Amino acid sequence: MHDVAIVGTGNIAPAHVRVLLEFPQRCRIVALCDIYPEKAQAMKEKFGLDCQIFDDHEKMLASGLKIDLVHVCTPPYTHAPIAIHAMDAGKHVVVEKPMAASLAQCDQMLSAERRNGVTMGCIAQNRFRDPVYRLKKVLDTGLAGKACVAHVNSFWWRGHNYYDLWWRGLWEKEGGGCTLNHAVHHIDMLNWMKGELPCEVTAVLANTMHDNAQVEDLSFSALRYADGLMALVTASVVHHKEEQGIVLQCERAKLETPWDCYASTARSNGFPVRDEALEKQLHDAYEAVEPLKYQGHAGEIDNFLSALENGGKPMITGIDGRATVELITAIYKSGALGRTVALPIEPEDDFYTFEGLLRHVPHFYEKTAAIENFETDEITLGTYREK
Repeated sequence: MHDVAIVGTGNIAPAHVRVLLEFPQRCRIVALCDIYPEKAQAMKEKFGLDCQIFDDHEKMLASGLKIDLVHVCTPPYTHAPIAIHAMDAGKHVVVEKPMAASLAQCDQMLSAERRNGVTMGCIAQNRFRDPVYRLKKVLDTGLAGKACVAHVNSFWWRGHNYYDLWWRGLWEKEGGGCTLNHAVHHIDMLNWMKGELPCEVTAVLANTMHDNAQVEDLSFSALRYADGLMALVTASVVHHKEEQGIVLQCERAKLETPWDCYASTARSNGFPVRDEALEKQLHDAYEAVEPLKYQGHAGEIDNFLSALENGGKPMITGIDGRATVELITAIYKSGALGRTVALPIEPEDDFYTFEGLLRHVPHFYEKTAAIENFETDEITLGTYREK
């Protein structure tokens, strides 16, 4: 039985609470912590929890309360210090996306994990959705051949008032805009599908609809990989209907999520003819993948608990979280400097640290007003569906 504390009781925290309550024989929530303790108290009452309330995570860690695992569900700029404090106190940690606001912070977190002999996982829950999971399995069969082109569509829509919340839309608090905080999901998926980072990135950043935010609400990024794969990543919070997905153009077929495939072969003159036999093989391979027992956050937290129980590593580790932050950092570097940039981002690079990144990124607008909290915590987590 693992005793769990949740730090941060804002929009994403209810997803963690609901999932943890699905496993009453494996874990129990013993503490909720928020700088607004009334929010933590309201969450305790809403879910009928038997737990303690704290207004500071360091007080919580020093309280003597038995805690085995800390879920960090706070704004991005606080992820690293809270996670490091928890690991230095001997606690395992699950960190919401993005892992941290900079590569330097990611490396500090990984160092804390190693020196304390604890386990850290980073939330990238969409790997645990059947359409995404099955796409990866079909790609790995090799039936479609080598992936040559990838289109990553991280299309979201957020109203102008989304950035009215006091910490949103500020580089120093949110760490970035839609590229870091929304496309993080799809960039993680691309990293997982490909298994490596690109060697260079060319990106453009813009703010088209949110004049109450310093950060971007739209970015386009072209990625080049060592083996020749090209990828185009669109990160957006200005796309109505939020039609998200990944399209992989492979040597012999197109694969995409939500699931679809189309296979072509060449006529004697090079023009295409549909390869329905290969399409059937691909569809059969997709259907043959056993459905996941748990999906989304439930799938990832089940996997993390299993890792603790069995002494293994979770599917999504701090190394994975760092890789996603590194690619996003390269996107911000390219967009801020207006040129193609190479990966990896080395420690001597100005963009390696959060302070260095802040010196270069554009402020599209400045916030002139803010609110402490919204009246509702109801949110959407993207459109992941089967066709």
